[in-house]
Amino acid sequence: MEGLDFSVVPPYAGLLLQGVIWTTVLTIAASAVSFAGGIALALAVMYGPWFLRYPVRLFAWLFMGTPLLLQLFLIYFGLVQIGIDIPALVAGIIGLGLHFAVYNADIIRAGLAAVDPGQNEGARSLGLSRFQSFRHIIVPQAVHSVMPPIGNNLIALLKESALVSVIGVAELVHTAQLAISETYRPFEFYIVAAALYYILNLILEAGLRRLERRVEATR
Repeated sequence: MEGLDFSVVPPYAGLLLQGVIWTTVLTIAASAVSFAGGIALALAVMYGPWFLRYPVRLFAWLFMGTPLLLQLFLIYFGLVQIGIDIPALVAGIIGLGLHFAVYNADIIRAGLAAVDPGQNEGARSLGLSRFQSFRHIIVPQAVHSVMPPIGNNLIALLKESALVSVIGVAELVHTAQLAISETYRPFEFYIVAAALYYILNLILEAGLRRLERRVEATR
C-alpha cells in the first residue's frame, strides 16, 4: 500500500497560495455584502412600510430554506438564461453575501429589539431626534450583543466559501483540485488545504476577538 508523500506539495505552493489569496478576497467581499445586507434587511423588517417588510421576509425565508450550493447554481447558471451573465467570482460573492445576510439580519434585528424601549424614550425626552436616538443610544448598545454571533457567521462564511469551487472560482479547494488532477495525490493536497483553512480560521478568530475587545472597551 502506497503511503503519504508530501514531497509532491512544494512544487504547487504557488498555486495553493493563489487559492489562499482568492479565498481571502472572496471572504472579505462576501462578508461586507452580508454585513451591509444584514443591516438593510433588519432595518427594512423593523422600520420599513408593510409593502417592503413582506417581500423582505419572503426573501429571507427563501434563502434560509434552500441550500447555499443551489443558490450559487441559480445565480451563476440560472441568471444566464434571462440574459444576466456575471463572472464566477462575482456570483460567489453575491451568493455567499446574500445567504449570510439573512442570518445577520436576524441577529441585528434581535440585537436592536433587545434594547430597552425606555432608552429611546429617555433620549427623546432629552430632545434627541429619532435618528439621533437610534444612532447614539440604540445602536451602540445593540453592537455589543450582535458582535459574537455575527463573528461566528463570518467564520462559517470562510468555511462555506469552499463551495464556490463548483462554479469555477480559483479559491483554495479549486486550486487543490487542480494540483490533484496533475499528481493524483488527493489526500496530501486535501490535508494541506485543510491546514491552510485552519490557519485562515485562526487569523479571523484572532481579528474578531481583538475587535470585540475594542468594542467592549467603549462601553
